[in-house]
Amino acid sequence: MEVNSDRLNAFMGKMITEVGAAMNASLVLLGDKLGLYRVLAAKGPMSSSELASATGTNERYVREWLASQAASGYVEYDSASGNFSMLPEQAMALADEDSPVFLGAVGNVIAAAFLDEPKITDAFKSGKGVGWNRRSECLFCGTARFFRTGYMHNLVQAWLPALDGVVDKLKRGAKVADVGCGHGVSTRLMAEAFPNSRFYGFDYHEGSIEAARKAATEAKLGDRVSFAVHSAKTYPAEGYDLVCFFDCLHDMGDPVGAIRHVRESMAKDGTCMLVEPFAGDRLEDNLNPVGRVYYAASTMICTPASLDQEVGLALGAQAGEARLRQVASEGGLSRFRRAAETPFNLILEARI
Repeated sequence: MEVNSDRLNAFMGKMITEVGAAMNASLVLLGDKLGLYRVLAAKGPMSSSELASATGTNERYVREWLASQAASGYVEYDSASGNFSMLPEQAMALADEDSPVFLGAVGNVIAAAFLDEPKITDAFKSGKGVGWNRRSECLFCGTARFFRTGYMHNLVQAWLPALDGVVDKLKRGAKVADVGCGHGVSTRLMAEAFPNSRFYGFDYHEGSIEAARKAATEAKLGDRVSFAVHSAKTYPAEGYDLVCFFDCLHDMGDPVGAIRHVRESMAKDGTCMLVEPFAGDRLEDNLNPVGRVYYAASTMICTPASLDQEVGLALGAQAGEARLRQVASEGGLSRFRRAAETPFNLILEARI
C-alpha cells in the first residue's frame, strides 16, 4: 500500500497528542488526590515551592508535575514571575468537585482500566466476563465521583421534573427504588430533596452497598434511606411509585429480566426512569468525542460486567434509544418516551 506522507504526519501528530493525554491521566489522578489543583486554584499564582509547602509535598516532584500540567494546558505558567495559576475554566474542570463540569475523578476510572487490563485481555480470548467483584477498588469510587457531577446538577433540577407527575408524588411522599445504586449518590440526592419520601437502594455488589450505607449515615438521612444487596431481578417487589436505573441497565446481564421485574415491583401508576449514556442508534452517529469515551468505557468495564452475569446480553454503553425501547418493550413496559437529555445522558420514562 502506498503511504500518503501528509496523512502519516497528521496521524503521528494525533498519536503524540494521545500519548501525552494518556501519560497525564495518571498526573490528573495524582493532582486530585494530593489536592494540588484545589490549592493552586484557591491560592495561586504560586511557585512550585509555595505549592509544595501549602500541600505538604516535595518541591522537586511538584515542579515536574506543574511543568507537565502547563505543557498540557491544564494550568497556566507565567515565565516572567515563574509562577503557576489556574484559569476559572480549568479550576471548574479539575479543582471544584461541585462544579457542573468536574472531571478530576476520571483518573480513578482510567487507573482501574489499566490495572484490570490483564483480566480484560484474558476475557477477549475466553469470551467470559469480568464482574464488579473482580475489579480494582478505585473503579468504584471513581465511578461514583464521575457520575455525581451530572446527578448533582441535573437529577432534582431537571430530570425528575421532566417525568409526568413524579415530583408531586415525591413531595407528598412516595416509595422509590434505585436499582444498581452503586455508592448511592443518586439515592442520597433524591432523599435530601424529598424528605417525605422513602428511598431504597439496591446493588448486587456488597462493597458498594457498604459504602452507600456509610455515606447515608454521614449525611444523617436516618430511616428514610436504606440499602440492601440485591440484583435487579431479586429486590423486593413492594409497589414502588418510582423505579430508577442510573447508568447501569446496560451493565446488566439480563436487562429484559430487570425490566420485567420492574413491572412486577412497580405500582400500577408507577414510573420507571432509565438514565443511560447518550448515544445514537447507529455506530456512525456515535463516532465523536463523547462516543469515544463511552465505547472505551464499555469495552473495559460495561461489556465485561454484563458478560459475567446470566444471559450476558451485553447492550454496551452506546446501545441507543431504539435498542433501549426494545428492551423495555420485551420487559413489559409499553409506554415509553424520551423525557430529557444532556450531552452525556438520555433520560427515558417508561410505564406499564
